[in-house]
Amino acid sequence: MKTEIYGTLGPACSDPGILAQMLREGMTGIRLNLSHTTLRDAGSMLEMLDAASDLTGIRPKLLIDLQGPELRIGRLDQDLALKTGEECTLGEGGIPVPRILSGYLTPGRELLLDDGKILLKVLQQEERLVRTEVLRGGILKSRKSIAVKDLAIRTPAVTAEDRENLKTAAAAGVYGVMQPFVRSSRDLAELKEAMRAAGAGHLRIFAKIENREGMELVDSFLDDADEIIIARGDLGNAMPLWELPAAQKRIAAACRKRNKPFMVVTQMLSSMEHAAVPTRAEVSDIFNAVLDGAASVMVTGETAAGEYPAEVIRYLANTVREAEKYRESIC
Repeated sequence: MKTEIYGTLGPACSDPGILAQMLREGMTGIRLNLSHTTLRDAGSMLEMLDAASDLTGIRPKLLIDLQGPELRIGRLDQDLALKTGEECTLGEGGIPVPRILSGYLTPGRELLLDDGKILLKVLQQEERLVRTEVLRGGILKSRKSIAVKDLAIRTPAVTAEDRENLKTAAAAGVYGVMQPFVRSSRDLAELKEAMRAAGAGHLRIFAKIENREGMELVDSFLDDADEIIIARGDLGNAMPLWELPAAQKRIAAACRKRNKPFMVVTQMLSSMEHAAVPTRAEVSDIFNAVLDGAASVMVTGETAAGEYPAEVIRYLANTVREAEKYRESIC
C-alpha cells in the first residue's frame, strides 16, 4: 500500500513552478482550506494547480476542507499582537466572535484561539463585550478558530457557505470532501444529504476527528466515511497534549480493525515553516504514522504559508518511502 502525500494550497505555493516542484517531489494530493475562501474565489490558485499538472503530467487529488461546525473569529482590520498578561476585549470594539458564544463566556472560562496557540481567560462579561486576560500570547489573524476549553458547543455540521461550495465542487475537479469536527453519524448523514443536493454525492468523504466526542464514537461512523482523518490540532486542544499520542494510537487501531483508511495531519513538519531542515522528532513522527498504517499524511501551514513548500514535500515523501521500505522488510 502506497501512502498518499498531501500538501495544502496557500500563498506560499501559489505559483505553477513551485507546485510543479512539489508534484515532482512526490505530492499526490492537495488540500484547499475553505475556512478562509470559497471555491469560486480560489479559481486562480486552482488554475495554477492545473498548470503545474500540465507541466509534470501529474494530477493530484484535490480535497476541500469545509468550514463545518468549527467556530471562528470574524475579520480583523489587521493582525493583532496579543501579549501575555495584557487585557483583550471580545465583541464590540474588540475581536469579533460568534454570537453563539455569548452564553458561555462566563468569568473563569478559558478560550483557545488559532488551534490553541493563544489562550485567553474571561474576566468579565458585559452586555456587548467580554473582557479577557491573555494567558498565552501570539499574533492573531482573521478567521482563526476559537473554542471554549473543556466545553462542546453544538452547531450545525454543514454551513450555508459549505453548501454553496459543494455546488461547484464537482466542476472544480474535487476528489474528496473533508468534514471537520465529526461528532456522530448524524453529522455525516447531514453532509451526505448536502452533497447529494449539490450534485456532489459521488465525491469521497474524509471525516476529521477533532474532539473527544468524535474520538469516543469513531466506531459508530467508520462505515459512513471513506477515510478518517486524525486531525491533531483541535484534537490536541481537547485534552492535555501528553494524552494526544494515545488518542492517535486508539483511532488508528480502530481504523485498522475495520480496514478503514486513515490520514494523520497537523504539525508533521511544523518547524519547516521557517527552517529548511526538519527536526528529528518530526521525521520520526511521520515514519511511525506510516508504520501504524496511515493511508495518507498531510502538511498544512508548512506548504500554505511556509518558506520551503517544495522542501517540505521532499522530506515528507522521502520519509514516507523509507517507512514503507522498512515495513516491507519486517513483514
